[in-house]
Amino acid sequence: MVAELKALSDPTRLRLVGILANGEFTVQDLVSILEMGQSRISRHLKIMVDAELCTVRHQGTWSYFQLNGQSRFFHTIRQPVLESMVNIDGFEQDQAGVARILNDRMQKSRQFFDQHARHWDELAADLVPVERYMEAILTEVDKADTVVDVGVGTGRLLTALSSRSAQVIGVDHSSPMLDEAKARIDRDGLGNIELRLGEMSHLPLADSSADCAIVNMVLHHAANPQTVFSELSRVVKNGGKVVIADLLEHDLDWFRERMADQWMGFSRAEVKQWLSAAGFKLLKESQYELNQNLPSVFVMTAEKYN
Repeated sequence: MVAELKALSDPTRLRLVGILANGEFTVQDLVSILEMGQSRISRHLKIMVDAELCTVRHQGTWSYFQLNGQSRFFHTIRQPVLESMVNIDGFEQDQAGVARILNDRMQKSRQFFDQHARHWDELAADLVPVERYMEAILTEVDKADTVVDVGVGTGRLLTALSSRSAQVIGVDHSSPMLDEAKARIDRDGLGNIELRLGEMSHLPLADSSADCAIVNMVLHHAANPQTVFSELSRVVKNGGKVVIADLLEHDLDWFRERMADQWMGFSRAEVKQWLSAAGFKLLKESQYELNQNLPSVFVMTAEKYN
């Protein structure tokens, strides 16, 4: 407790807390936001890590810093500390910088998918063969469900979802991807599907409007994965389900470059933590080995309980 209070006694470290409350950021991101030298920021981050105010996650050649959700003391004082941030000099500048960094991440992802939409099925078939784990997703869908396919892409799940649910709403932030999904719908004669343009962090759906939300291989493209879970909690009904399929943590830089991934997969522990914080209870989980040259895939099903 003493170490954490000492770490919080510095204005720059308080500003860092306010920034990291928005997600994970690299030293380079923080240099850009705070407009300070890298050595100065690195020194402050070391103090915060040593005091267990934040943790660092290594993703290939990059290191991402985030607030430590496991610190019991900081968890107790976190909300009043964050509420007081508005009175700190530089707060508005910091939040504008955070918004700029997150927007840059989203733009980079959107540009990649816009560029590769017409050839996405061919690329994804080799690197993310959904057929290997698709049944684990589909088994969670009920005939009476309104299902949201978050990050629908070209609609690789749409034909199967259409036959297993009452209504499917596909959301994606790439217009060219939605064009490809629309072509699939027309080709397969699917009549219970609606496509909508939107970000996974700001879904174009009303509160509590979905029975089931599927997030298949898109979380690692999210600018800020944690915010996706709070948005899923908003749109899924109480008692409804969310199914997350994504990559387990890996160190394959070539895979990240090829797929323009923001994150090199996730640990099961952090995904479970995000689910719990957003009001979901884990029901089941499974793991799939695609082949020895590709990252492993996890599938988690959780139920909204509040």
